[in-house]
Amino acid sequence: MRRIVRLALRGLGLGTLISMVAGDALAHGVAAPEPTPLVALTTWSLDPLPCAAALVAGIGYLIAARLVGRAHPRTPVPRWRTAAWLAGLAAILVALVSAVDIYADDLLSVHMVQHLLLAMVAPPLLAMGAPVTLLLRLASPRARLRVIVPILHSRAVRVIASPVLAWPLFTIVMWFSHFSPLYNAALEDPTLHVAEHMAYLATGLLFWWPIVAADPNPRRLGWGGRLAYVALQMPVNAAVGLAIYFAPAVLYPHYATDLRSWGPDAFTDQQIGGLLMWGVGDLLLLVAFTAVLAAWMRADARRGHRSAAGEASGRADEHGSLP
Repeated sequence: MRRIVRLALRGLGLGTLISMVAGDALAHGVAAPEPTPLVALTTWSLDPLPCAAALVAGIGYLIAARLVGRAHPRTPVPRWRTAAWLAGLAAILVALVSAVDIYADDLLSVHMVQHLLLAMVAPPLLAMGAPVTLLLRLASPRARLRVIVPILHSRAVRVIASPVLAWPLFTIVMWFSHFSPLYNAALEDPTLHVAEHMAYLATGLLFWWPIVAADPNPRRLGWGGRLAYVALQMPVNAAVGLAIYFAPAVLYPHYATDLRSWGPDAFTDQQIGGLLMWGVGDLLLLVAFTAVLAAWMRADARRGHRSAAGEASGRADEHGSLP
């Protein structure tokens, strides 16, 4: 654990140094250099806020998982859940402090990648980490009964966690942010840009929580409901991407007046961005749909095995033990 903390702090310090060296050249509103593979891998903005938040969330999860493992050695936190949580944090960092964030100001296609990372990659990975379940296992019985459980069953959480709210809220944010003056304004105003990113991440978490269903949810969907929930979002996501692709002109003046002298022209770049939103976004939703369907089939198979085992046990009670 100490080694992990030292490596994380060392990485944060190195990233801050790189950020200081490249800061002036990569400031908001100034064209970034042509994105060669070396530049893409070594250019990081390293905003201290998301870096610090990810560092705290990652180390906190590792410590909590270790404590739970010590208290319950027979049922520790599965390693794949820890890996999913850390991968979700990594996806956020790639979206917000890597070359993706820097080139999002110059290329709409890269901006679409950033939005997909924040809304459709990081949230399901974080949800698979089951942080609420981890908190419940870590807390004392008194804290669970008097603090955590009442909060989970509160009216506010019931409303926020409701799929009836999460689905349309996610849809509205995706449509409004891409087809209103807010999108271009966010490209020119760093504060609006941060707010836009927070909206994608927050509504993404609300949207994916009922699908993953790893944590307790007072408004839990059944298997069929989860499949419909995902399936209904696919044409909505496709409509966003295709509307961008088939737009007759450049939608966002920021990209039309960009200073860069490399890469595709603004209109071609916009079409690439629309295809990415449609193709990659629907692919991620299709993966989720398939995963839910497979989990449903496994659950039915387990239920069938338990039913068969129960019937066999009943016959054994009637006629003696089985050979």
